[in-house]
Amino acid sequence: MVSERLASIPESTTMKISAMAKKLNAAGLDVIDLGVGEPDFDTPKNICDAAIASIRRGDTHYLPTSGIPELREAIAEKLRHENGIEVSPDLVSVVPGAKMAIFAAMQALLEEGDECVLIGPSWVSYEPGVNFAGGRVRWAQVDEKFEPVDLADSISSKTRLILVNSPSNPTGAVFDRSILEEIRDLAVDHDLMVLSDEIYEKIIYGQEHLSIGSFSGMENRTVTVNGFSKAYAMTGWRLGYLAGPQEVMKWVNRILSHSVSHATTFVQWAGIEALEGPQESVKAMVAEFQARRDLLVTGLAEIGIHCLLPGGAFYVFPDVSEFGGGDQFAERMLSEAMLAATPGSAFGPGGAGHVRISYAASRERLQQALERMGKMLG
Repeated sequence: MVSERLASIPESTTMKISAMAKKLNAAGLDVIDLGVGEPDFDTPKNICDAAIASIRRGDTHYLPTSGIPELREAIAEKLRHENGIEVSPDLVSVVPGAKMAIFAAMQALLEEGDECVLIGPSWVSYEPGVNFAGGRVRWAQVDEKFEPVDLADSISSKTRLILVNSPSNPTGAVFDRSILEEIRDLAVDHDLMVLSDEIYEKIIYGQEHLSIGSFSGMENRTVTVNGFSKAYAMTGWRLGYLAGPQEVMKWVNRILSHSVSHATTFVQWAGIEALEGPQESVKAMVAEFQARRDLLVTGLAEIGIHCLLPGGAFYVFPDVSEFGGGDQFAERMLSEAMLAATPGSAFGPGGAGHVRISYAASRERLQQALERMGKMLG
């Protein structure tokens, strides 16, 4: 009864596991949800106040598809000032969440049969988005630090797009200048586009976030995606954006106009406050995430689980291959320890020996989770 294309799209594993954890908790079981991909902090009050004021002004009507001019201008200024990306506001589109930005960009950039390169374990919705656009994923290999190796080998005559996600979900890897320059050179040499998902840019520890769209030669080859969900704890607000070349954005807006129409009106005014208002809450949240990361990585090592120290985001991606692999380990975590985590296989073939554990939970709950894992491994 449904199209073959839609029937080929799997359910989001992360959403499925989160729903399972909520169901078990509702049944009275004490499940610690380490699978969720959202900050466990409240949206800052000044942002909430801006949305409430907008509603009271009567900002509850239709808008232009690409968003209110004031927010697009604020985003363009943010991209110039923080990311080194020179873009005019008319090449910025505001959308209901960065996920929709990625989906729309893929629809605009990929033809039937085109290939998109994904670098190692990658967020669960990238491959379905590529497939829905009629494209195919080509996986690039990574080393033990989850950095790309032999990336040129992933390029074929059918390659159209390289997707960059730094800091990465699920690995927390942060790409330095040399890696991004290699991607830039491949894009220029092979006439490719780059889709850069920078949703975790502000959740980074002791490193510098670099936007590939700011690199020489990438001005007309990059679509940059970002949003408010992670940095400002605004997951439920559904507010994201993308910026790119005029010809790409023209068709992105066409897709948006026939699908979501536009992002919620009063939420867009909250977005302006998020960008232009105080940033102390972001700094405090990142500091807390770093403390949790250190606690979790140290605790995992103490119970015999090898785990790299991630440079960004709020996930660890430990190697559990000696415990049966990610699928078996995640199943044991839930059934034996009442811990919900995401098996690494959900993030592509390179993740099968791993499990993604989110540290978007209090230090107390993370300590409890470590104790439960320790008992589980006996």
